[in-house]
Amino acid sequence: MNKPIDKNPMEGKRVQLVVCADEPQNADGICGHLIEVPAGDENPVHKRGFYEIVVKRFIDILLSFFGLLILSPVYFILGLAIVIDDPGPVFFAQKRIGLDKKYFKLHKFRSMKMSTPHDRPTHMLDNPKQYITKVGKFIRAHSLDELPQIWDIFVGNMSIIGPRPGLWNQDFLTAERDKYGANDVKPGLTGWAQINGRDELEIPDKAKLDGEYVKKMEEGGFKAFAFDVRCFIGTVFSVARADGVVEGGTGNIIKK
Repeated sequence: MNKPIDKNPMEGKRVQLVVCADEPQNADGICGHLIEVPAGDENPVHKRGFYEIVVKRFIDILLSFFGLLILSPVYFILGLAIVIDDPGPVFFAQKRIGLDKKYFKLHKFRSMKMSTPHDRPTHMLDNPKQYITKVGKFIRAHSLDELPQIWDIFVGNMSIIGPRPGLWNQDFLTAERDKYGANDVKPGLTGWAQINGRDELEIPDKAKLDGEYVKKMEEGGFKAFAFDVRCFIGTVFSVARADGVVEGGTGNIIKK
């Protein structure tokens, strides 16, 4: 993952999923591929307004900067615990789908063993619990593995609030989000779907909730800001209760 990110051939395009049993499974467990389709009523295009481009970005920079400063001792402690538990890199980088389907590197604290297959959701592994370290189990249960994404927010690849970024090969999720224009907003550390089911949601339900978030952003101004605040506050309570946490994916898979 130290190599430069390649360009997504579907970047900036509207897509739909073509199911084909002869093709390998993607990260959603479906055999098929994406094709480009013209933009239309079935695949709405979201146009970002002043709030998203200017105000929301300013808030992201401000909060992520102070977040990195304040949480630096936590980063050090967690990093040390990770290395002691399972020697290897502290951080885990993974290719994800960003704004307009552009690829970017998402960062997490490494919660799984060095022997774990890369770029595969946990629920698609055979006996996934065998790959999770002791420290990893703790930080995943409390969403601490997501903290390095504060850096991704600071550099502009993510926002504090938005749809959770899908894996580069989650074609089903990408296609479903295009139905609501949800690939046209910057992905977030947390979002509307995260506080309304999180990993327990099936992909179509998650995409629909992401679409509801997009509609709120289209309202702009104070209404959009108030909805972001609502998502943020909801996340605090959701994390405290560990609501909707499923090991590695969507739907009713393997709960912690």
